[in-house]
Amino acid sequence: MTDLGDREWRLIRDEPRDGAIQMALEEVAGETALEDGVRTVRVYDWEPSTLSLGYRQAADSVDWDFCDREGIDVTRRQTGGGGIYHDRYADISYTIVAPAAEVPGDLMDCYALFCEPILEAFSRMGVDARFADEKQPSIHQPSCYLRDIHPAHDVVVPADDDSTRKLSGNAQYRQRDVVIQHGSLSYDREPERHLGVFADHGLGTDTFTDRVTSIRDESGLDRADAVEHVGDALADWCGAESGTWREDELEAARDLAARKYGTDAWVRDREVLDEASNR
Repeated sequence: MTDLGDREWRLIRDEPRDGAIQMALEEVAGETALEDGVRTVRVYDWEPSTLSLGYRQAADSVDWDFCDREGIDVTRRQTGGGGIYHDRYADISYTIVAPAAEVPGDLMDCYALFCEPILEAFSRMGVDARFADEKQPSIHQPSCYLRDIHPAHDVVVPADDDSTRKLSGNAQYRQRDVVIQHGSLSYDREPERHLGVFADHGLGTDTFTDRVTSIRDESGLDRADAVEHVGDALADWCGAESGTWREDELEAARDLAARKYGTDAWVRDREVLDEASNR
């Protein structure tokens, strides 16, 4: 495998954006990696707070009235798994985008490589985090943070067998010979909203807090410092230079959000209004 540092990478410390744009920017970054040879790592926030559904997640698993009442946006990811409530304050997210030819073809090996900077970021924060040692059963299947814990991609805080708690969920997809990995890091816990976005969950908030921990709970670190650690670890991992989105990328993302990630057709039924690319 080619040394990551031998390639051109940019780090984008992104501004808060809505869920449809955030997902569209990942696809656009994939085009940039293939066409222009610029790979991307970024750290970002969601504004407004957003529920991102897993690719095959049923729309009727969402409490749409709760989301509407609380001002929570809803989009759908390209990756599988359960829904993730990305709180404007309590969630820290990241993306890694690189050509598939430059990274391991084996899924487990690629997860291990792409999660290196995330584990390093936790270490810099003083959080004792690692991949889960073994699977743990699902509590609530529609919720990413309450689904079964998987050693391949779930980062947990070590504890005894009865109280190992999830700290980060990570997922990958491949599109047009590009690998895109994104993940959610729990900075703080918002159990009522994490549960409230799901219909008929029937769970108490203690169920969530028993399974999930956070950077704030584990280290007491200020959020801005935590975000900086994530960005720094991503940059150091691949030798990225600080960068920004080009205007043509933002324009392409706005177009893609308008015909895909921001539409009811995609969010509820995985249908794209216009398959043709305008880029």
